[in-house]
Amino acid sequence: MAKQFPQLEEAHQKFIEDQHMFFVGTAGAEGRVNISPKGMDSLRVLGPNRIVWMNLTGSGNETAGHLLQINRMTLMWCSFTTRPMILRTYGTARCLHVGDDGWDDLAGLFPNHRSARQIYDQSIDMVQTSCGYAVPFMEFQSDRDTMQNWVDGKSDEDIRSYWVERNSQTIDGKPTGVPK
Repeated sequence: MAKQFPQLEEAHQKFIEDQHMFFVGTAGAEGRVNISPKGMDSLRVLGPNRIVWMNLTGSGNETAGHLLQINRMTLMWCSFTTRPMILRTYGTARCLHVGDDGWDDLAGLFPNHRSARQIYDQSIDMVQTSCGYAVPFMEFQSDRDTMQNWVDGKSDEDIRSYWVERNSQTIDGKPTGVPK
């Protein structure tokens, strides 16, 4: 049975910390809904109604484009281990790029990563838990080193050029706000 909460409780925060990945869901006014898996050391709970996560370079940039249209975001975690549970945070989010006010303070919460493309700052207006009984058991083996290997083979200019060429529009052709 699903339960709603006005904010993250201590047990919710512990559950989030125990998960190796999470999912982000966004949608613009029209077009495709995006659900994307995220991992690595890229998320921090800053309070009962605030989560920030650092978005690293990827093949797409839907979240940024969607937030320019409609300022809403859902984050989701599910347990693949012994405790069956799904946890979602619903709310609004702002997108920060390198050089924006607040970037340096929030970026300092994470390990330095040359491909950090945005930081998302979610204000939570509802938390929901549900059973997760149908989520399969899976074992965490390790984080992938693929992102770091890709970054190691690129200059800073190469990474920024990639953003302009591949990340400046959503798959529906909407702008993402990537600095040019």
